[in-house]
Amino acid sequence: MEKQKLIRIFDKQATQYEKKTGDPSQKRFREHLLSHAKGEVLELAVGAGANFPYYPSGVKVTATDFSEAMLEKAKKAAKNHRIDANYICSDIEEVDFPNESFDTIVSTLSFCSYDNPLMVLKKIKRWCKPEGQILLLEHGISSNLAVSTAQKALNPLLYRAYGCHHTRNILGLIRESGLQINKVESRWLNMVHLIWANPR
Repeated sequence: MEKQKLIRIFDKQATQYEKKTGDPSQKRFREHLLSHAKGEVLELAVGAGANFPYYPSGVKVTATDFSEAMLEKAKKAAKNHRIDANYICSDIEEVDFPNESFDTIVSTLSFCSYDNPLMVLKKIKRWCKPEGQILLLEHGISSNLAVSTAQKALNPLLYRAYGCHHTRNILGLIRESGLQINKVESRWLNMVHLIWANPR
């Protein structure tokens, strides 16, 4: 999909994302994962700021998103939750940071939308400090045959409507990127993964 069209899809969803930030099915996952964040944090595809209630005090967040509408919602969330944050409106596939810039890198439900998710994983490997951590909450293809068959059938429609792929092998991509996976918790027929990783 052409990138500007994808951005427009997410711009239109900004209010919906803001309303879903309190979704209890995701709250447990976010709270469990993000309690480990520390120091200088880079958050990929911050969306409407759904993670902001769960960051420990003292972190400083660099929040990126290619949707200006999403960033406006994130700024409101940061103010409400007293998050020290700065914002970059750009496609993470085109952004670059100096190597070893961040103590923690966070992505929650963003790797479904990238054109080149493996490239982004390799980027965050470079951007993370050697002793740092990468915290991921991502969804992808189920290990259940019936569910995965349905995902493959519906994927073209869901991508056109929401800008989101449902058939990616998230754990396989992470291993291919060279990141060291320290811990994985998989839920919902292995469609959702909480992942603690770090650069090798």
